[in-house]
Amino acid sequence: MLSDKTIALDAMGGDNGLKVVVPAALGILEKHPNIRLILVGDQAQIERRFRSNKAAKFIKTDRLRIKHASECVSMDESPALALRNKKDSSMRVAINLVKQGEAQACVSAGNTGALMATARFVLKMLPGVDRPAMISALPTTLGKPAYMLDLGANVECSARHLVEYAIMGSIVAQAAMPPGERPKVALLNIGSEDIKGTSIIKEASQLLNELKVVNYIGYIEANDVFQAKADVVVCDGFVGNVALKTCEGTARFILRGIKQGFKKNLFTRFCALFMLPVIGPIKKRIDPARYNGASLLGLNGIVIKSHGNTSVIGYMHAIEEAILEIEKNIPEQISHRVEEVLQNSGHEE
Repeated sequence: MLSDKTIALDAMGGDNGLKVVVPAALGILEKHPNIRLILVGDQAQIERRFRSNKAAKFIKTDRLRIKHASECVSMDESPALALRNKKDSSMRVAINLVKQGEAQACVSAGNTGALMATARFVLKMLPGVDRPAMISALPTTLGKPAYMLDLGANVECSARHLVEYAIMGSIVAQAAMPPGERPKVALLNIGSEDIKGTSIIKEASQLLNELKVVNYIGYIEANDVFQAKADVVVCDGFVGNVALKTCEGTARFILRGIKQGFKKNLFTRFCALFMLPVIGPIKKRIDPARYNGASLLGLNGIVIKSHGNTSVIGYMHAIEEAILEIEKNIPEQISHRVEEVLQNSGHEE
C-alpha cells in the first residue's frame, strides 16, 4: 500500500541541505512509484527549489508534500541544546511524523548527535534494547555487503551492548540475504586469537558463543572486513567510526588517484578508454556514496542518518535504505528477537 511507504526527509539538514535533498527526492519518486515523500523544512525555500526542479507532477498526485518547520539544527550545535530549544526544527518535526504514524521512516543528513538524541527522546527504545547503534554496509571482494556497527552512536560499550549490536546487525544483514542463509557475525579485534582484545571484547565473545541464535564466528581483524569473512562486524562506536572514516578516506584517495593518473597526458587519456570496462565496475563498487545511509537500530521507528556532505546519489541510497527497512519491518524483527534472546539466555538486567 502507498500509505505504508511514506518517508519524511529532513530537508534542511546536512552541509548541502536542499541542493541535495530536493533532486534526490525527485529521483526516488521517479525510480520508486510506490513511495511518498514529505519534505520537512522552510516551506518558502523548498517551494522555490520545486519550481526549478519540476516537481509539480508529484505534488498533484500527493506523492510529494511539504511540512513546514521554522527552525534548523546546525551541524555544530550541541545535541542537548538542539533537543531542548529547537522543538520546531526540521529534524525534530521529521522524527515526530514517524512517531505520529504519518511517515514510516525519517532520513536526515543533519547533526549526528542531535539526530540520535532527538530520535531516542521522541521514538524511545525498543523493549530489551539498552542503546541504539548505527549500522551501515561496506563493500567486499565478493560483491555482497558487510555490515558494521556501532559507527559512532556509543563511544563506550559494555559486553551486553556488543551482544545487542550483534543481534540487531544479524537481523539487518538477514533482510538483505537470500532466504535460508544465516549471517556470519564477528567481533572486530586486534587479532583473531582468543587471548587478544580487551576484557569487554573477551566477555562479549564468551556471551556470543553461548547465543545459538546468532551465527558467531569469533574475532575478525580490520584487514579482513573487505574479504567477506563476516557478514556483520561488531565493535564499539569509537572504533567503528574511526574504521568507517578511514575506509571512506581510502576509497576517495584511490578514486582520486585513478582519475588524476588518467588525466596526466594524452597517452594516459587514450589508455583510459581501454581501461574503462575494468575501472568502471571497481569505481562503482568502492564509491562511498553507494553505501551512504546508516540506520539507527534499536529505536521504536526507522531513522536513517545520511552523511552530511553526501551527493544526490548518496542521499538517494540513504532513502532506499529506509525503503528496505520499511519493507522488512526491521524494528519489529529486532524487538521480537532481542526480547526473546535476552529472556532465554538470562542476560536481562
